[in-house]
Amino acid sequence: MRPDRPFAALTILCAMSLMIVLDSTIVAVAVPDIQRDLGFSAAGVAWVVNAYLVAFAGLLLLAGRLGDLIGAWRVFLAGLALFTAASLFCGLASTAGWLIAGRFVQGAGGALAAAVVLGMIVRLFPAPGDQARAMGIYSFTQAGGAAVGFVAGGVLTDTVGWPAIFLINVPIGVAVWALGRRLLPREAGLGLGQGLDVPGALLITAGLSLAVYAIVSASLAAGAVALAIIGAFLVRQRLARRPLIPLRLLTRRWLLAANAAVLLIFATGMGFQFLNALFVQRVMGYDALGTGLAFLPTPVVIGLVSLFAAPKLTARYGPRPILIAGLTALLAGLLLLVRLPAHPSYASDMLPPLLVMGLGIGVTVPSMIMLAMAGASPVDTGMVSGVSNTAQQAGGALGLSVLAAVAASRTDSRVAEPAVDALRFGYTQAFLVAAGFVLAALLVTAALLRRPPLPARAPLPAAA
Repeated sequence: MRPDRPFAALTILCAMSLMIVLDSTIVAVAVPDIQRDLGFSAAGVAWVVNAYLVAFAGLLLLAGRLGDLIGAWRVFLAGLALFTAASLFCGLASTAGWLIAGRFVQGAGGALAAAVVLGMIVRLFPAPGDQARAMGIYSFTQAGGAAVGFVAGGVLTDTVGWPAIFLINVPIGVAVWALGRRLLPREAGLGLGQGLDVPGALLITAGLSLAVYAIVSASLAAGAVALAIIGAFLVRQRLARRPLIPLRLLTRRWLLAANAAVLLIFATGMGFQFLNALFVQRVMGYDALGTGLAFLPTPVVIGLVSLFAAPKLTARYGPRPILIAGLTALLAGLLLLVRLPAHPSYASDMLPPLLVMGLGIGVTVPSMIMLAMAGASPVDTGMVSGVSNTAQQAGGALGLSVLAAVAASRTDSRVAEPAVDALRFGYTQAFLVAAGFVLAALLVTAALLRRPPLPARAPLPAAA
């Protein structure tokens, strides 16, 4: 650890997180062009997103545990290298199959890097005030990536072509990897002998990957198999001498409740992001660049609030009251969107809800992450970070699938109406379901996240 250079290390961690967020929003804008150029079917093009999600979510818990065992910096750099190489592969892909394969590998690299980021931030900034400031910077980076992604996706796709949205990661990734080798704290980790349960790792990776596949493909059979595999994993953890995930973590009510809220919040965010992009294009008639510019105010507000207001408010009042206030604002913004007319004005109908949601998300994300990581012992931060990231990705997949299904079914129920009116009804009903997700997260926070646990003591090594 290099305590005199924590912000330099934070810059490296945020740069990788920026690449991941940038990648997801750029791809969202470029999907129509990818579908046309590579001959994807209407259903098949969803796997440009889904292949990434399946690999990312499936590997997060294993990646978090590896960070605890062999050192978070090693796992982070390995994931960054894999993500960068896969980005090059995606940019050069000439067929639909090759692009999906590249996206799967890219998701695996993103999982390795992302799973250890939160744990490293917590260890770099143990003091509550400094940690709130660091989480604010991290959230600002996420919002900045979303803002740049929407605009850059439109510009690159319209002027250079969709391969550039992947190739842009390559020089950034090489530079971040080189700086990361110099600046990241080199923690030794516990050693592989302290808990690399290979059968357990295979079971949880297969179970989570299949669970996300079941969500995005709406397959009940796959969901049932995924639950059975995850159940077998829990049995394995109970019997294993050195489990991959200590069951003491999985029985912590605080951890489960906090990550239930994380799942609901990210279900709202991911589902809303994609559906609102479709609303702007299909109902309001915007092109790719116009869609990116229409989205721009929200991530800008999120970034400014998370960077300047959220750290001060969280340090003064604590993360829980700020989270409740942020969720209330997010709920209000979504309810305003439910009232959108079939021919909305951007300035008077769309912009005000987006600004309100930006204010809410700007304080919600950093305070939610702090609560999810509360009480983790130093040797468990990688695993707890992996659990939180898994909840984020599972929530994103769930929200995207559920809200898209609601929008499609409600649109189809209005076949007798003009197409624009039917689409507006479908999307606004999906926004209402998203508001239900936020309300559920608000109830979980108010009822179950009352008193953060004290920092847990690190367990003694098995040799002792």
